[in-house]
Amino acid sequence: MNHADVSSNRRTFLLASGALAAGAVGHARAALLQQEESEPSIRDQLQPPETNGNNNVTAKTLQEAEKLVGVSNTPAERKQLLETINEQIELLSTRMKNFMPTNEMSPASIFDPRLPDFALPYDATSIAMNKVEPGLLPSDEADIAFAPVTTLAAWLKSGAITSVALTKLYIKRLKTFGPKLECMITLMEDAALQQAQRADADLSRGVVRSPLHGIPWGAKDLLDTAGVSTTWGAEPYRHRVPEHNAVVVQRLHDAGAVLIAKLTLGALAYGDIWFGGRTNNPWNVEQGSSGSSAGSAAATVSGLVGFAIGTETYGSIVSPSMRCGATGLRPSFGRVARTGAMALCWSLDKIGPICRTVEDCIAVLSVINGADPGDPSSLDMPLQFSASQSIRGMRIGYNPAWFEGESVHPSDRQALDLLRARGVETVAVSLPEWSYEHLISILYAEAAAAFEQLTLDGLDDQLKWQAAQAWPNSFRQARFIPAIELVQADRFRRQVMHAMDEAMAGVDAIVSPSFAGNLLLITNNTGHPSLTIRNGFNDDGTPHGITLWGRLFEEGTLCNLGMALEHDYGVWDARPML
Repeated sequence: MNHADVSSNRRTFLLASGALAAGAVGHARAALLQQEESEPSIRDQLQPPETNGNNNVTAKTLQEAEKLVGVSNTPAERKQLLETINEQIELLSTRMKNFMPTNEMSPASIFDPRLPDFALPYDATSIAMNKVEPGLLPSDEADIAFAPVTTLAAWLKSGAITSVALTKLYIKRLKTFGPKLECMITLMEDAALQQAQRADADLSRGVVRSPLHGIPWGAKDLLDTAGVSTTWGAEPYRHRVPEHNAVVVQRLHDAGAVLIAKLTLGALAYGDIWFGGRTNNPWNVEQGSSGSSAGSAAATVSGLVGFAIGTETYGSIVSPSMRCGATGLRPSFGRVARTGAMALCWSLDKIGPICRTVEDCIAVLSVINGADPGDPSSLDMPLQFSASQSIRGMRIGYNPAWFEGESVHPSDRQALDLLRARGVETVAVSLPEWSYEHLISILYAEAAAAFEQLTLDGLDDQLKWQAAQAWPNSFRQARFIPAIELVQADRFRRQVMHAMDEAMAGVDAIVSPSFAGNLLLITNNTGHPSLTIRNGFNDDGTPHGITLWGRLFEEGTLCNLGMALEHDYGVWDARPML
């Protein structure tokens, strides 16, 4: 069989296979736009090249393309490439025309953060929260609104307040302060009040479904809600209405929590700019709230919801928690199933709670924890936490260099002294001085694949943020990442996993300024959990935070350390002046 026959047969196979995906492509396009047909897109105009070499690719074309992939071929090598490059172009063109998967279709390769010798120190879930004596219900509504979830739950259980009354209070605050902060996309008033009525009916019978029973909460608007628009914060998806709840939404619903609002996110989970504006920092509305869990952090810190759910791929829980002064828990990769959540990067995305206190975070995590068949990367891992667990005798790692220099916040340095005063042993740790930025290729390539349709159909131009660092340009640039480079980045990721495993050996957690030592990039790629808490304020009155990095699937220990720091810093309950 000659070369032409091989190419012809492959094209026939791909075209036939593409027919299987045609329905999915049509469905995705309808769900995406729900608008009249426009001029032909770039993808619609693509034609598979002829196999006779007449595709305008010349030796000069190859020579220029080599600059993008960091190689230099000889004239003879380019001449040989011209004999076979058509096949590669044909495969690309045919795939682009005939296979465009929907966002929820995950790759066959599944990332698992556990190395072969991984073992947890426990094998069963056990959650023991503090017993709360909340006292009388305050007369000031703000004092109720800013109370921790644990306190709200105690008031609900005692009958001091009803879920309906609490829901109305938060709805009122959302209507009052939401527009100023630009933190809300959809208010779910009617549905929320119905859920609250059911929660009260359960409470009247002595039924408490979870620590979150009757608590109003807000969802980052990339979590599907059945029959309610889920916009992903992006113009092309403003009218997207899913048929089913995301698994996390359903778990919270089953736990008796009351969903009252879909909260803003930076478009397609990047930054704080969304189709309706920019989400603002409650402490300084002239400043953005950072992102991409922008609305989740801003609304929680402002007492507009009891708690919120955020997601992180590379800083989207840590960064807005820092900016707004929230408490953000990013769980280990795989702990919380992402079924029904917008996919940005299948091997990096994580779902976690954004709250006002550390113990609130563990309460939320206990409800949303667990695998689901719709998320092939999700894992059923036990969760253990005891609020009474002493941190005395624990070992916490740190790198002295992270805490040196004038740019380090005084409150960050104070963390080491506070932990030592609690009987925690501080242990110097280090990570290899590698170019961890190579890992970024994984993020960009997966994100560009997740939203390839936007690029090929020219819909990326509809996104509000069009800077060089914004998604539209990043998606285009990612198309020039060599496949070999992506594989090498993945191999480097494995090396980094081993390095992080060695750094965590012998310590219960690591503490650092939140953006020190490439830990944000490293741990997002290795799957380790993080906890960001408020630990002070900047000179301009805006909050500052510090981050603890935990061992895989040991969020309970992380939260025990966080609770101690939260208590000793004594700044968690400061409120923004809205």
